[in-house]
Amino acid sequence: MPMPQEYFAASRDFDAFMADAKAALGHGSHHQTYTTVQAVLTVFRRRLSVGDALRFADALPPVLRAIFVSDWDAGQARRPFGPREVMEAEVRAFREHHNFAPPDAISTVAAVLRKHVDIRDFERVLATLPDEARAYWNPEGE
Repeated sequence: MPMPQEYFAASRDFDAFMADAKAALGHGSHHQTYTTVQAVLTVFRRRLSVGDALRFADALPPVLRAIFVSDWDAGQARRPFGPREVMEAEVRAFREHHNFAPPDAISTVAAVLRKHVDIRDFERVLATLPDEARAYWNPEGE
């Protein structure tokens, strides 16, 4: 079997995602952008079952998939989805001394992410998740 194209182009595609995310978030560096993206993904992952998280990960491009599952303690208690502002505060508290996430980081990352996934696969996976999980990735925050 030949190497899948998504792996061949993973670095290029991740660089394009990061450039778009950096601009959308108004960050000055890729380091700031990485922390915000990692926080948004981690806050979401904390609210999913292992099965749901792995299904979601499969809908992500390879490097974002790796970030999503990196440093995961699958035995940690799941957190409930809550009001958007509570989850946004959790994003900003992630590595708080190195975090420059704006107050709308989840919505901003969601909008950028949707431009860098196979949207049909992404929506198909989201349709299998709880309503709150689908709302998390709605750039309108609903």
